[in-house]
Amino acid sequence: MTASSGAAVDQTIRPSQFHDDRANEDENASLVRRPVVLTPAQAAELVQSGDTILINGSGGGVGTPERFLEALAERYRQSGRPAAITAVHPVGCGDWGEKGMSRLALPGLLKRQVTGSLGNSPATMAMAAAEEIEAYTLPQGVLSQLCREIAGGRPGLVTHVGLGSFVDPRHGGGRQSARATDEMVELITLHGREFLFYPAFPIDVAIIRATTADETGNLTMEREPFIGDPLAMAQAAHNSGGVVIAQVERMRKAGTTPAREVKVPGALVDAIIVDPDQQQTYAVRYSPGYSGEIRVPIAPHPPADLDLRTIIARRACLELFPGCIANLGYGVSTGIARILAEEGLSDAVTLTVEQGIIGGTPVSGNDFGAAINYEALIEQASQFDFYDGGGLDIAFLSFAEVDGAGNVNVSRFAGKPNGSGGFIHIAQNSKTICFLGALTAGDLVVSLQNGRLRIEKEGRHRRFVQTIDQCTYNRRVGLARGQRALFITERAVLEADEHGLIVLEIAPGIDLDRDVLANFEICPRVSDRIGLMPDSVFWPGAFRLREAFEKLPGHKMHRRLASLLNRG
Repeated sequence: MTASSGAAVDQTIRPSQFHDDRANEDENASLVRRPVVLTPAQAAELVQSGDTILINGSGGGVGTPERFLEALAERYRQSGRPAAITAVHPVGCGDWGEKGMSRLALPGLLKRQVTGSLGNSPATMAMAAAEEIEAYTLPQGVLSQLCREIAGGRPGLVTHVGLGSFVDPRHGGGRQSARATDEMVELITLHGREFLFYPAFPIDVAIIRATTADETGNLTMEREPFIGDPLAMAQAAHNSGGVVIAQVERMRKAGTTPAREVKVPGALVDAIIVDPDQQQTYAVRYSPGYSGEIRVPIAPHPPADLDLRTIIARRACLELFPGCIANLGYGVSTGIARILAEEGLSDAVTLTVEQGIIGGTPVSGNDFGAAINYEALIEQASQFDFYDGGGLDIAFLSFAEVDGAGNVNVSRFAGKPNGSGGFIHIAQNSKTICFLGALTAGDLVVSLQNGRLRIEKEGRHRRFVQTIDQCTYNRRVGLARGQRALFITERAVLEADEHGLIVLEIAPGIDLDRDVLANFEICPRVSDRIGLMPDSVFWPGAFRLREAFEKLPGHKMHRRLASLLNRG
């Protein structure tokens, strides 16, 4: 359509209109497109002041392009450039110390950090708390899915994820510092329903990681424990006119890469960094179990010591059922995977982790996001698509604070703007959500005597409070979906219904008034059918979860399939 046609001119913004620094004619142009192999220091020079950079990676070095981050920080220390950049990374990146995004915690380098979680990088989290940078923590899956919207030239992401939480613009818009004044999320209405709209923005530089690159830039990830969103990130940067940098462990000759193994095609890759010392995670050089190259034999082993975390995980296991699809969050919830392995029930349920793990046994601790013996490893955005659509039967997440209505905070407490990672997606959309944690925090000491729990020293901090600092899970939104919400602690199990919290169970040996109700700022109701938590939770030795599973109905096949087979 042209202006001279007399019709209205199409003024839609195309991806190519963002900007494009690729010259049409260049002295370095070649008939064959090949990426340039650079040192980390050279690659860092591709980032200019004011750029928006997009980083793939997760947690404790899982898939993180560490050499590039190290080189970028060193360049800034030496030259003061680049300055005032915006760093976007869907998953928190760092070792809870000096690595990962903490490397970029240099005054003047970062203008803005947009991420699912600041917790892995305490140095940038401190900068956010001190109002030294603009900080936004948006849902992890939203940022993953937004990469696809940017790549496709669409205006942004429309989703229900985040409604009623601190991400909702009516409740803060995901801001974690007062100097973060731009609107990164908007409330809209479609067909009479409320949604959140996360606008797209152009990407100047994308930094992704793979295992192997060939000479034409095709990337494979055969030794990686995590895929993340490298393809969508590369497409987003490329279609914004930006630069795509890939950090890899090794190179191979052009034409030798099996096409079906390519995760990012070479046509999208501009520059390559080779780091022969690249590790799978900060703690692990290489585990063939993490990469899925082999299934790791799991020898029978005695049950773990019956400590507070194991008590909570044991009681949580009793909410599982054969054939269910579950998510395990970071923290105490990972103990569930260990118990299932101890009981020989790992194949009876499908455990998932938001980074893209399906099946197997998720890894706990700083390598969270990796797993062994998994059935599939998919792109992170696709995992969140499944979660957002209600695919999870049940999920297990930690909590920091809970109010009387059952609203939960994990994103900002004790002055720390942690963010929420994938918590909002999982908590908001699972059919049943179980929040796990100790009833009180701060030097809590418990003991077990003949299957009875005793509070030796009460925690210094209440976790069930009158007002939470930030709303990460809105119980009203869950109730509207018909979702069941449980709070499982070492001494009591509660449910959040339309009237608020109600105590369903207490542990053997626990005094309801002294040990439970006295530790709530808003006293919960007590069920008139209150019972004891099962004895098997509190005795050392085998948990006998298999016996409990055998009493439950088996996995139900789809009704259409059942009807077909019954007719036969």
